[in-house]
Amino acid sequence: MTDCVFCAIVDDDLPSHTVHETENALAFLDANPLAEGHTLVIPKDHHERLADVPAETARDFYAAVQEVVPAVEAAVDAPATTVAVNNGEAAGQEVPHVHAHVVPRFENDSAGPIHALFRDRPSVSESRQEELVADIDTRL
Repeated sequence: MTDCVFCAIVDDDLPSHTVHETENALAFLDANPLAEGHTLVIPKDHHERLADVPAETARDFYAAVQEVVPAVEAAVDAPATTVAVNNGEAAGQEVPHVHAHVVPRFENDSAGPIHALFRDRPSVSESRQEELVADIDTRL
């Protein structure tokens, strides 16, 4: 994709602070970090949503995430990380190229758990939960 900033990084048309690279994945420091060491991991091929990523690429992408997490934690002496994928614009995905955020986390960093993102949580009945299980299962 010619207008994708992450594709431009993969093609070396834009600079990045690359921390890890494999045949199918690239990891680089986020240009607008949420914490020191905030790293993005991307598949090198352009895919907008997780469902668009072929299985082999998905395995390589996750393997890169798995390798990057402990390295980032160690580099900034973080006891934990939040690993997040915003999958689609409504979820906050700003660059339409699959990417995982690896954000170092520290005690009292004020970020909170992922549950803190949602102020108004739905009340979902047991019967609705069962309907959802059936509906999701038929789509897998």
